[in-house]
Amino acid sequence: MSRVSHAIKNMQFSMLFYLIFLILQFVSRKLFLDNLGDEFMGLSGTLRSLLSFLNLAELGIGAAVGFSLYKPIFNKDHGRINELISLFGHLYKKIGLFILIGGLIISAFFPIIFDTLKAPLSIVYYTYYTFLFGMCLNFFFNFHIILLQADQKDYVITSNSQSLNLIKIILQCVIVFYFHSIYGWITLELIYYIVNSYILRKKIKQIYPWLLLNKKTTNSILKTNPEIIKKVKQISFHKLGAFVTGGTDKILIFSFISVESVAFFANYEMLFSRLLQFVNTAFAGTAAGIGNLVAENNKENTHKVFWEMMALRFYIGGVSVIVLYFVTEPFILVWLGDKYILSKYVLLLFLINMFIMQVRIPVDHFKDAYGLYQDVWAPVVQSVINLSASMILLKYFDLAGILMGTTIAFSIVILIWRPYYLYKHGFKSSLWNYWKGFMLLIFSFILPYYICYELHEYIDLGDVNLLNLVLYSLKILILVVIIYTPIIYLTSLGFRNVSKRLLKLVKLNK
Repeated sequence: MSRVSHAIKNMQFSMLFYLIFLILQFVSRKLFLDNLGDEFMGLSGTLRSLLSFLNLAELGIGAAVGFSLYKPIFNKDHGRINELISLFGHLYKKIGLFILIGGLIISAFFPIIFDTLKAPLSIVYYTYYTFLFGMCLNFFFNFHIILLQADQKDYVITSNSQSLNLIKIILQCVIVFYFHSIYGWITLELIYYIVNSYILRKKIKQIYPWLLLNKKTTNSILKTNPEIIKKVKQISFHKLGAFVTGGTDKILIFSFISVESVAFFANYEMLFSRLLQFVNTAFAGTAAGIGNLVAENNKENTHKVFWEMMALRFYIGGVSVIVLYFVTEPFILVWLGDKYILSKYVLLLFLINMFIMQVRIPVDHFKDAYGLYQDVWAPVVQSVINLSASMILLKYFDLAGILMGTTIAFSIVILIWRPYYLYKHGFKSSLWNYWKGFMLLIFSFILPYYICYELHEYIDLGDVNLLNLVLYSLKILILVVIIYTPIIYLTSLGFRNVSKRLLKLVKLNK
């Protein structure tokens, strides 16, 4: 099966499951907030953030091994694949043990950390240990799924995990609606982790019968793969930067504002992150595809595909951001109520960060495909800027200040530094070529945004209810697509190329 065919299959599975999952998550979030309360939902978000701090111990091992798997997969070198998976498992089991011990030590301080919480500590501990157990399962038993990801078979993970997740959420809704049981909600999370782990491991055995799942290893395997250990050390700094930028927001809100505010913040974060994840899930196979593309060493085709991916991400991100700017507040009003609507400044900053997270993907994927992790100082700088700016600005702008810190860090490191580093050490081409194409894409986004902003007043929402919101959203979406599509088509060669490629694929699949 070709690289494009793999990507299409990943997209088909991902889109189907994630669309259903997305709708159900919004319905369940409303139900959970109404029946479990803002405090518990804020608590669960805070606990997940604490565990994401422990997950820093992973330090990019998965990315380093995933990068190293592209070539042996391309060459069908089963021996080398087994060696890499064994190395991965050896390292992951050590990390899993560290996370387990570290997690238990942190939990000893919960009476101090959550001393103002109204809920009993038994709920805090049960929730936390359930999340900790689920995380440890990935390190001890599910590390083999990295082969599926590198082999562009993400649809296997998606179809199984999302199906189980859908069942879990439905059962949680029933338990919460009829029994208002927090313990029931947490227990279903625990069951999901166990069943999903078992099924994924079984699937790995079926797809790769030659893979040695339980191969015993010693520390000597580290000495035979020095290049991967070097990559791990480099990627570890990038993982740190990603955590500080995206994983500390809820901890800061919990520490300096309130646990209820974590729930308010998480509602908006869920809306934007799930839509962003929806797009990323649809294109989940492209990262491995880009890895294979770079391995082929066709410079002209590599540049062509890069700008196709950039144009496509700009288009998807641009349409999403413009539509969300107009429909988010009425959506929150219909979904949760006016109590949960945050300021317009918070909304705008969420959308800016979401847009940056969308358009950064091609640069990140190509940078990873070239194995360019040597810029270890960049994520450190990003972390320092983000954390210090957020802590200073939250004193003056509250929630918006935390998001401002993220925007500042993103702008300096992600939008300016990473493209420069990719072009200098990966493409080995003039940076002017990047900025010329990037500014054209920015223009193709800003112009339709301005036009839509001027015209949206002629689209009336009417009474705020679900039916009117759906109709209003569709009208806004049609307006944005009609205005944005011809502008980006005329200004971007990459968009014209990817449009032709997609039309050709549609014709072939009829």
